[in-house]
Amino acid sequence: CALPIYDLFDSDDYLQFHGGMTATVRHLAGTNPRRYFGDSQDPARPRVRDLREETLRVFRSRVVNPKWLDSIRRHGYKGALEVAATVDYLFGYDATAEVLDDWMYEQLARTYLLDETMQRFFADSNPWAETDIANRLLEAIQRGMWEQPDPALRAQIEDRLLAAEEALEGRAPIERGDVARDTGGER
Repeated sequence: CALPIYDLFDSDDYLQFHGGMTATVRHLAGTNPRRYFGDSQDPARPRVRDLREETLRVFRSRVVNPKWLDSIRRHGYKGALEVAATVDYLFGYDATAEVLDDWMYEQLARTYLLDETMQRFFADSNPWAETDIANRLLEAIQRGMWEQPDPALRAQIEDRLLAAEEALEGRAPIERGDVARDTGGER
C-alpha cells in the first residue's frame, strides 16, 4: 500500500474549507453535521471515511508515529517547522470541526514536548517550533478544546515553554547595548 503524499493534517486548506463548512453548518443548525473525508490515493479503490475515523487513522499512522518523527528529524529546521505546522493544523481542524479528543492532545504534548529526543531536536534545529507547539497546546486548554488536561501535564507544558523561551533569549544576536550602534545611534 502506497503512503499518501498528503493527509488532512499537512495543510491548512483542509481545515479552512472542510472545517470551515462544518463550523458554519454547526452554527446554523445547532448540531454537528455528518462529516466525511474522501480518499482517492488509489484511484481504482477510492474510499470515503467518517472524518473522525480519518483523524484517528492519520494521527496514529503519521502524527505520533515514531518512524515519521525519526525521518522528520533528519530535516533539521524545516523538519521542526513541519512538526509545529502539523500541530497548528490539528488545532485548526479541532477548532472548526471538533475532531480531537483529550487523549490526542495529551499524546501530542508527551510526544512532541516531553520526549527528550524531541527536546534536543528542537533545541538544536528550531527552538521557535517548540514554543509554537507549547503555545498551541496551552491555547487548546484555555479555549476548552482540551477539556480536562492533567494539571501536572499542563505544568510540564508551561515549563517547556519557559525553557524554550529562555533558550531563545540566550540566542539574541544583538546585546542590549548594541541597539544604539545598529540603529545609527537612535534609541
